[in-house]
Amino acid sequence: MADRAYRSDEIEEKLAERGLKSRIHRRAYRNHKLRETQKAANTARSKVRARVEHVFGDQKNGMGAGSVRTIGIVHARCKIGMTNLVYNMRRFVCLERMAAAAA
Repeated sequence: MADRAYRSDEIEEKLAERGLKSRIHRRAYRNHKLRETQKAANTARSKVRARVEHVFGDQKNGMGAGSVRTIGIVHARCKIGMTNLVYNMRRFVCLERMAAAAA
């Protein structure tokens, strides 16, 4: 629901009904530029989004986890959990190598 790039009235209403704070980017329109505070908020959101999207991108492209082809939610959760575990292990090894090279 809230995984869109930009806001819409429909999404904002649904989030408000559930008591959730919207963290979706604001968009400039023709003859209606963004204020500096809106630009700063978009920049802050982009930093979070970029980090999260890189994880998903690596899992999808680097590990072949583009789709979950299992029967049942239990098996799907297991597969996703294992994918996350392997990603974290690979990331740990990468960070260890970077630390060793810097020392």
